[in-house]
Parts: sequence; structure tokens; C-alpha cells
Amino acid sequence: MGEAEQAEQPRRRARGGGGAARRASRSAVSFETARFIERNIPNLDILHDEALEIIETNVETVLEEIGVMFVENPAALERWRAAGADVKGERVHIPRGLARELVKTAPSKFTQIARNRARDVEIGGNSLVLAPVYGPPFVTDLKGGRRYATMADFEMFVKLGYMSKWLHHSGGTVCEPTDVPVNKRHLDMLYAHMTLSDKPYMGSVTDPSRAVDSVEMSKILFGADVVAENTVMTSLININSPLTFDSTMMGALEVYAEAGQASIISPFIVGGAMAPVSVAGTLTQCLAEGLAGVAYSQLVKAGSPAIMGAMVTSIDMNSGAPTFGTPETSQITYGMGQLTRRLGLPYRSSGSFTGAKIPDAQAGYETANSLNMGLLSGVNFMLHSCGWLEGGLASSPEKFVLDADQLGALHKIAEGVAVDENAQAMGALREVGPGGHFLGCEHTQDNYQSAFWRSGVLDYKPYETWAEDGSRSSFELAALKVDKMLSEYQQPALDPAINEALQAYIADKKAAMPDAFI
Repeated sequence: MGEAEQAEQPRRRARGGGGAARRASRSAVSFETARFIERNIPNLDILHDEALEIIETNVETVLEEIGVMFVENPAALERWRAAGADVKGERVHIPRGLARELVKTAPSKFTQIARNRARDVEIGGNSLVLAPVYGPPFVTDLKGGRRYATMADFEMFVKLGYMSKWLHHSGGTVCEPTDVPVNKRHLDMLYAHMTLSDKPYMGSVTDPSRAVDSVEMSKILFGADVVAENTVMTSLININSPLTFDSTMMGALEVYAEAGQASIISPFIVGGAMAPVSVAGTLTQCLAEGLAGVAYSQLVKAGSPAIMGAMVTSIDMNSGAPTFGTPETSQITYGMGQLTRRLGLPYRSSGSFTGAKIPDAQAGYETANSLNMGLLSGVNFMLHSCGWLEGGLASSPEKFVLDADQLGALHKIAEGVAVDENAQAMGALREVGPGGHFLGCEHTQDNYQSAFWRSGVLDYKPYETWAEDGSRSSFELAALKVDKMLSEYQQPALDPAINEALQAYIADKKAAMPDAFI
């Protein structure tokens, strides 16, 4: 599709008319989604002032003396040179204070809008936005075991995400659909997020041209004027640790920054392999990489939204396998939260991390540690918050609904402790007195429906009832929950003219290039 044809897309959208949009809105079926979390609890700060200052000083030394690589990207090197960096080959040496000065133009918080504006999310400040698993090539479920993911699997996860109350965001590559050509699958994935859900979503980053497609399709969905004035996408820009920024990721970042769309700039570090084994050393590298990446986004376009990321695991020194839910990972995540807040940037980290192969006890322990770590470290955007298995190699529908259910507990904890007149319960204490019980008192009757958070998946039955019902494990209960959710799914309404325009864009793009599976 040429530039002139692309320019026609907003007009094609308008021909649907206001009547069609209003009819679609009236017929829409909506599932309850909780508002993004706003913390009323303090963050856990584990680094004292001296430690913070030591790490920040060491970061400036790394950026100036060691430098960072921007490979196969002459335009990036020229931007850095013009900003005052010392560029030697493809290595950029950033003078002390320059990166820190550049990131000041990045917003401390911003709103990503959804096509259902009731589901807009605020990223930054005291907020926590929860998004699902991202990137696995495999799917694991109770019925079929482990297999390569397909587009049907991808659509299933988008539907589950749309119907999950505690999940605020539809995410991006919830699994990698290997039955669709590599150079075309991003179109189908974006279309699924745009049509099967009305929550916010992420754009493609596997090639700069695919980032362009993400922007153009978003213009069809929202209107070009809306995209020009609002953040409608986030994107995941990974850094090749240690200290290397490749042309594919930076090319995608450039597209999104120029369009005013958000980028999560995040190293994916396996400690001991891609960073030092010490917590302080990893924090130094992680902050140096993130600081350089966010600074570069501001060189592309000052004021473009950016999120500082930290995706860090430890390593099993016997096997070399990444490990999750470990104390060192928590220390790094807490520390990066403090360092990121000192920069005034939104923070991305944490998730439902586990190395387990199925949703078993290992998965539960490691995931609980990781989710609570994210809540207490001040994370603003939590990717991988549900569905992650096998160190990120597999997405699991059962794990997805188990994790998404537990996200409700994070909402409850983040509320803090109420001390208003009702919460003080002095009337109940007087009414019951010594030796009584509170089951029938007025305060309990007034509050019992909302008093305690309750899982929508886990089993609370007495042993005898549980046994009569089939002695089901949480894995089996989650599989039943998945089936129930999918049977009740109803697609959110979309203006037919917009849907037609999206399909036409995808068809034109696919017809213009041969299939490629590498």
C-alpha cells in the first residue's frame, strides 16, 4: 500500500458514520475490568542513600569510560555525536550527566488510551498496570501438553485477557503464532488485540517496518488525529546486554518515539551470564543501559513517553539455567525501583515468573514471590503478570487464569488499611462483647460481601466436598475456568467501517510480500 492509499485510511473510517458507531456501542457486551492499581502503601526501599549515590556514580563512569554500542545504526551515532557524546566507531561514550539531563524531558507519567475509554490506563506515579505474558513460542495446557503456539492460541489468550477482571492491558505477543509467516504475523496479532479486546495493547518491534504497520493500523482504529495527540500503544524495546543496542530494536524505538508512542526500554539480564553476579554490579549495568536507552528516545523526540525497564533473573551456576523468584532478583528489582524513581521515570519490571514446566507448587511459590516483589518495588507497568511458564518459553492458559486471579490480591493489598468509622468496627466490638461471635452482628451483615478478597479459581471446600467433586488440583480447576471463560466470551463491538479498513490494510500488506518464516 502506497502513501496515498494509507492517507485514505482515516477517511475510510469516517464513512462508517456516527450512526453505525452508536449502534455498535449500544450492542456492545462488556466484561468488568478493575481500574489500574493506585498504591496506598509505601514502596520497599532497600538501598540507603550512600548505596544509591555509589551506584549512580558508577553508572556515569560506565557510560563515559566504557560506553555503549549502537550497532548498524549511523543515524543513532550521529544523534549522539550532535548531543555531545564521544563516538568511536559504533561505541558511544556519554559524558557525565548528559544522559541524566536528556531523560528530564521524558514524562514522569502518561495515559495510554484504549478504544474503550473506560479502560484507559495511567503509567507512572503510584499506578500499577498489569499486562499478560509476552513472547513464548510454546503453549502448554492440560489437554494437549506442550506444543508450538498457533494463531488460534494467540486469539484464545487475547480473549482470556479481555475477560480477566484484574488485568488492565491486552499486552503484545502473548505467544508467538508459528503457523503464520514471520513477516506477516504481526498484522494478525495486532488485529486480534484491536478486535477481540477493547483494552490497551502493545505494538510490534521485530522490525522497524512492523512498528510502522502498528502505527498505521492504530490510526485506522483510533483516527490519525487521536494517535497524533495521544499515547495509544506501548512497545517493548529490549537491550542486548551487556551495553549493546541493536538496529532492529532501536529502529522500532525510533518509529514509536517519532509518533509520540511509548517505549519500554528494558534489558533482559540473566545475572552471572549477561551481568555481574553481584546485586550492586547488576544494578549498575541495568541502570546504565536503561538510562542510555531512555536518553536516546529523547534524542529522537523530546517528550516522547518512555518506561525504564528491568527484567532480571539469576542463574543456576550448575546448569546455566535462569532461575526465578530468588532473593537476589528481588533485591535488584527493589533497588531499580528506587533508582528509577530518583530519575522521575515510570518503571517496568516483575511478572508471574517461574521456571516450572506446569502450574505446580514450584510455579506457585516462584510466581507469588515475583508478583509481590513487583507490587512492593513500585513497578508501574508489569509485563508477564499472568501466563508465564518454563522461564518464558511457554504460555499456559491454566497458569494465565490462576495468575490473573491472584492479581486481585495485589489490588486488595495496594488499597492499604482503611481506618474510617466503618473500618474501626467499634459498634461491632460493643455489640458482640466478650465471648460472643461476629457472624450475625450488624457490622458483619453490612460488610460481608466486600469484606474479604476471594479467589475465583482456588478451592475452599471441605475435604469431603472436594473429594466428591473429583479431588481436582488447581491445574484442573484452572482448565475448567478456561473452558468456562471461553464459552462465555463475546466480542466487543467495533464500527464495521473500521473493521473493514483494518482488514483491507492487512490484505494489502500481505499481498505485497512473499511469505517468510525466518
